[in-house]
Amino acid sequence: MDVTFERGKETTIEWLTPPKLVKALGEFDLDPCTPINPPFVHARMNFNINDDGLKREWFGRVYMNPPYGKGMEAWIEKLKNHGNGVALIFARTETKCFFNHIWDDADAVLFVKGRIKFYNIDGEQKGTPGAPSIFIAYGKENADILGQADICGKFIRLK
Repeated sequence: MDVTFERGKETTIEWLTPPKLVKALGEFDLDPCTPINPPFVHARMNFNINDDGLKREWFGRVYMNPPYGKGMEAWIEKLKNHGNGVALIFARTETKCFFNHIWDDADAVLFVKGRIKFYNIDGEQKGTPGAPSIFIAYGKENADILGQADICGKFIRLK
């Protein structure tokens, strides 16, 4: 479930974060949006769609690449309320989600330079999505880590 951001009429495509990007951000305790049979994991504990990570209690440092679409805002809000983690989403800065949960609440953002080449559920690197990506940090420590990460882009501290 890591990320579904482009949906055709008959298919759902899962777009998985490249492991090297997550490793650049350090170790995570939880990924609440992991595919059912992931080719790799980004955290010590992983919830998939069957675990319903949105309803479960979160703990520790969270990495999240949420399912995109109408339900994404609930995931961002939960991470904001948890206050300790990093999310990767589209850089659609004009959206309600950004104004409700990111601009005034996140500690920092990193606009990724270029387009991320995501992986599919088989562990193969595939094409790029139709929009740029942004990492969002909640918590000062996560903002510091994001600012020092070896990820090409523009880092902006919001708090």
